[in-house]
This record gives sequence, structure tokens and C-alpha cells, in this order.
Amino acid sequence: MALKSASIPKILVIEDEERMARFIRLNLEHDGFLVNEGLTGREGLDKMRTFMPDLILLDIMLPDIDGFEVLKMIREIDNVPVIILTVKGEEDDRVRGLELGADDYVTKPFSPRELVSRVKAVLRRVEATGVGSEEIIEVDNRLKIDFSRREIWVDGNLVKLRPTEYRLLYHLVQNAGWVLTYDQILSRVWGYAYRDEPHYVRLYINYLRQKLEKDPSHPAYILTERGVGYRFVDYRRGKNLT
Repeated sequence: MALKSASIPKILVIEDEERMARFIRLNLEHDGFLVNEGLTGREGLDKMRTFMPDLILLDIMLPDIDGFEVLKMIREIDNVPVIILTVKGEEDDRVRGLELGADDYVTKPFSPRELVSRVKAVLRRVEATGVGSEEIIEVDNRLKIDFSRREIWVDGNLVKLRPTEYRLLYHLVQNAGWVLTYDQILSRVWGYAYRDEPHYVRLYINYLRQKLEKDPSHPAYILTERGVGYRFVDYRRGKNLT
């Protein structure tokens, strides 16, 4: 997914507290972003369709629709990156948001520097997913990967991946046969600031297995190296032997 705005990234803030929304807007605009606001879930969804943002900052506590429900609705129609904002800071809320398709979270209160840094990090990851190999990879007769067109085929069917899922798969496949540690995966896929967030890796590995593996509970492609990290099967070695 490439950024919709080539020059000035557009950020939609869905936040019901006007003071907080203004605080976020001023700091993002100061860093050169184009910002729009929705003070309710419904208003945010309407503005998403017209404003076409490159990234959404979504508060979980909204007056009309639960923020998690808004996230579900967003994911039904778009893969736009979403960073959830929450005052709770509980791991269950963070994990739930990630499971529903959020790309990151920021816990209130946060500093302007932290917010802008997180926004830029997610946008960089999305931009980076547009760069890939020109090679069409045939892992076996079930799984084919075309990084140049960002297409994944399983049993002849095109599988849709979210940007973070795609980037994770890209790094695993490019290092097929080699173990990538949690730290390596986090730094390559999410950035160095996320090296203390191993649950990100576990969640997104699970997402990929659900979409790619014939039996996710007994994976054939994405293998677990307990206590270390993950390894994509060395499909090239098998071909060389035949």
C-alpha cells in the first residue's frame, strides 16, 4: 500500500476530546502533516471516505461507537494504517486492537515527540512495503509470492495481506532457511523503537499462518525456533535437490 498523498501525508484524528484533538492536530501540523478531525466514530468514518487519509489516529473511548467497533468498520473497507489511542494502557486492550488490525498504539498521556515519532514510523513501514524483489517465488504447489506486484497466491487464490503482514512475510522469505530472532524481526518490520514488544511478532506470525498455512497449528512454511524466533522454510534447498 503506497501513501495516497505523494507530498504531504494526510492524518485523520478520531478523538472526542476537543482539547486533545487540537493538541494532536497542532503538533502534527507543526511537523508538516495535513490533519483532519472527527469528534465521533460516525464523523470519523464519514471523513475517512472523503478525506482519504494516509493514517488514522483512533481513540478507543468514543461517545457514539466503541473505538474497537470503529476499527472493525475501517478494516472492512480499507487497509489504511491505524494507530489506536487509549488511556488504559492495559495489555489486553493493546492486544485486542492489534488483533482487530491496528498497526500500533499510543497510551495517553503521550508527548508530542512520541506521537510524531510513532506516526512517522508507521508511515515509513507502509512506504517500505512497496519495495520488493522482482522474482516470482514458487514455494511449492500451494504457495506463490510475487513481491514486485505484492501478490500472494494460496491454492490458486489471491490472499490479501495487511501492510505489516506483507512486510513481515517479505523479511522472512528473503531470509528463508535462516532464523530471525525476535529483535531482528521487530527492528526490521516495526523499527528499533519496538524491540521490547515481542507480542507484536507472535500476533502477526499467527495472522500469516492463518492466511498461508494449510494447517496453522502444524505450520509448513513459517517455523518456530523456540526461545529464539522464526524461520521460513528453505524452499530453495528442496528445489536444488530435485
